[in-house]
Amino acid sequence: MAAAALRTRATRAPVLVDYTILRIHRQLSSNSPPPVTSNTLSVELLRLLFAAPAWTPDLAGAVSSTLSSAPAPAHDVVVYVLRSLKNPSLAAPFFLLASASSSQPLPPDAYNAVLPFLSHDLAALEKVLEEMSHLGYGLPNPACAALVATLVRSRRLEDAFRVIGAMRHLKFRPPFSAYTVLIGALAEARQPERALELLRQMQDVGYEVSVPLFTTLVRALAREGQMEPALALVDEVKGSCLEPDIVLYNVCIDCFGKAGSVDMAWKFFHELKAHGLRPDDVSYTSMVWVLCKAGRLGEAEELFGQMEAERDVPCAYAYNTMIMGYGSAERFDDAYKLLERLRERGCIPSVVSFNSILTCLGKKRKVDEALTLFDVMKKDAKPNISTYNIIIDMLCMAGRVNEAYKIRDEMELAGLFPNLLSVNIMVDRLCKANQLEEAHRIFESASERGCNPNSVTYCSLIDGLGKKGKIDDAYRLFEKMLDAGHDANPIIYTSLIRNFFMHGRKEDGHKIYKEMIRRGGRPDLTLLNTYMDCVFKAGEVEKGRAIFEDMKSFGFLPDVRSYSILIHGLTKAGQARETSNIFQAMSQQGFALDARAYNAVVDGLCKSGKVDKAYEVLEEMKVKHVHPTVATYGSIVDGLAKIDRLDEAYMLFEEAKSKGIELNVILYSSLIDGFGKVGRIDEAYLILEEMMKKGLTPNVYTWNSLMDALVKTEEIDEALICFQSMKEMKCSPNTYTYSILINGLCRVQKYNKAFVFWQEMQKQGLIPNVVTYTTMISGLAKVGNITDAYSLFERFKTNGGIPDSASFNALIEGMSNANRPMEAYQVFEETRLRGCRLNVKTCISLLDALNKTECLEQAAIVGAVLSEIAKSQHAYRS
Repeated sequence: MAAAALRTRATRAPVLVDYTILRIHRQLSSNSPPPVTSNTLSVELLRLLFAAPAWTPDLAGAVSSTLSSAPAPAHDVVVYVLRSLKNPSLAAPFFLLASASSSQPLPPDAYNAVLPFLSHDLAALEKVLEEMSHLGYGLPNPACAALVATLVRSRRLEDAFRVIGAMRHLKFRPPFSAYTVLIGALAEARQPERALELLRQMQDVGYEVSVPLFTTLVRALAREGQMEPALALVDEVKGSCLEPDIVLYNVCIDCFGKAGSVDMAWKFFHELKAHGLRPDDVSYTSMVWVLCKAGRLGEAEELFGQMEAERDVPCAYAYNTMIMGYGSAERFDDAYKLLERLRERGCIPSVVSFNSILTCLGKKRKVDEALTLFDVMKKDAKPNISTYNIIIDMLCMAGRVNEAYKIRDEMELAGLFPNLLSVNIMVDRLCKANQLEEAHRIFESASERGCNPNSVTYCSLIDGLGKKGKIDDAYRLFEKMLDAGHDANPIIYTSLIRNFFMHGRKEDGHKIYKEMIRRGGRPDLTLLNTYMDCVFKAGEVEKGRAIFEDMKSFGFLPDVRSYSILIHGLTKAGQARETSNIFQAMSQQGFALDARAYNAVVDGLCKSGKVDKAYEVLEEMKVKHVHPTVATYGSIVDGLAKIDRLDEAYMLFEEAKSKGIELNVILYSSLIDGFGKVGRIDEAYLILEEMMKKGLTPNVYTWNSLMDALVKTEEIDEALICFQSMKEMKCSPNTYTYSILINGLCRVQKYNKAFVFWQEMQKQGLIPNVVTYTTMISGLAKVGNITDAYSLFERFKTNGGIPDSASFNALIEGMSNANRPMEAYQVFEETRLRGCRLNVKTCISLLDALNKTECLEQAAIVGAVLSEIAKSQHAYRS
């Protein structure tokens, strides 16, 4: 059986070839055939060409030999063979061989016959065109137009552009349809500059360009944000003998409206009426949409009213647009009324109308209202897959997963099986709602329902796991994605890098980046910006700088965010002085800085003490119409407060309020801290009171600033009241809070009370710093509680603390006054061994205690140290 099958396949091809040759032979015989010799030659050539799958040296030799055997030039034969060929790869080499072997030029028909085949070999095409030019043959329009159309259909726009360029170079006039087809394709492919270049060529060769072609280019240029060239083309139409039509005006209204030029869109709408054209449904709908999007709802309503008055049959699209406009403005009652009006005018509201309102309700998180409308909708319009996806989306975002499952089941019962978009919505929204188990369940069951997850599905779940701290699970899922044959895009790598760094695993973050490069992945600018931000936050300043420089090697120019991250990173690392130079570099490169970039610069200048320069940047923001934010004012107010320019800080604070900026706790706290440090307690209290009236809750920094100011003015009772208020407002004290109070209580000699706070601090699990230890040791020693003071001293050292001179002197003096001279002497020796400075008062107290207990040897040593201190002080005075 197998042998028979093989034998059948082996003999089938020659039979087909012979049949084709016989068919062509009959065709040649019936249509004024050439002499018998030519007929025989044609059959032989076709036999050779049909039997060969590709052009080879052996085939070239056989064809050349056959052609040379002809008694006369076989021009007609060449034409017939070319018209009979089906394999494009054989046509060009056969033609070129026939041309080279002929003693006379081939006729125009031969060139015309080969042209349609040359889309597969542009080098041969250019050679053929060059020969035609030398021979003086004209260009056949149908063949050339078909050639360009073939290239366009194959999405080979670059080659099509090259072909027309070759025709123009050889002084041919490319066909009109070749130009129009390619211009349309280039416009669709978002290459308006090349499309415009072809339009200018058409004008140069004498073609009259029609309004629809201008319209195509206007739309293409506007879509790429090139509004000035688009407007110039419109003016060109008006200035020529052409009459702008309704389509051109509608395109202008739509394009300029989408670009934010609402007034320009209005101008075109009024202009079309002035030219005697009547606005159609598209005109009204586009203009209503533009006005709604710009928030000019009053004008949209007025225009919509005009449209309703002019038309007996309402335009459903215009109604949908107006309904969406009401929804965006949260005027849902008006949207519902418009739906009812649509019914009254004899139209059943479409699913699009309902979807428009549901989308807006979803954005405003009005889930219950959306569900009610969803039930109403079923009476008028059958929900489509978009409707169900909108409802599922909002339910998942609200964390109402069980209801989302019910809608999905309802969707299946309606015969609309959840598609991949449905799965991706559910996975993404559940991850964002921190319901990872549910998201994972949807992910796992997707394949069972015929929806295999794609890279978007994987990306959502990988990011959700990473943000939740399940980094290893995220990476395992990433590997599973690669094993499933999906390519990892920069978005997934960005997520992995960010989450590894966020959870303290910077080495793994670096490995992910290196792995991406090793796999041949190419980062985008967002990934590089995120990576640089993570690296700076991890304290790797030089690595952050290197990433900034590497951007250029990947072909990217740093954007505003790149510079903002660099400035912020250097500022945090204490290298804020460099920010001025970076800011100048940004300005020189013509960056249109946003508020975030300016804020990074202002913060850097203030942290490096250049507050006046920061003031200049603030003024520049105002001139360039970049609105300063609370962060801008906060940085400068804090900078002024730290250098005691409090009146200026307060004036800037008032300016921010007058501009309607929502002030935050940080800004208020900066002022409270500044006024407190210079002892202007009453003003600090007034600012605190104002802050609380605004509904802002003081944070730990606010309370610490106020308590520190009170302690420094020895208003310890007032500080304790603040501490109590702080706890009542559920603001947890930190180490610095307790250190302030302990220090204040010791300053007014309330040592026992200070020790109570010390113990409370320990119970809270807070670790005291060196200042707190020193303050407490000194306080306990001064009241004679030497046992606790020494115990605290030893604990401090055991925990890795390094006592300072104040701790040693306080403990020695306390032990000496408590008649424990030898213990005091041991601490004295440790103090000398550590190289800490000893006070004269400390040495005198210890010397008296040693003399009283007749420890004369130790007293002599202390006396010698005391003499050395006295000599050094005398020398210093001299």
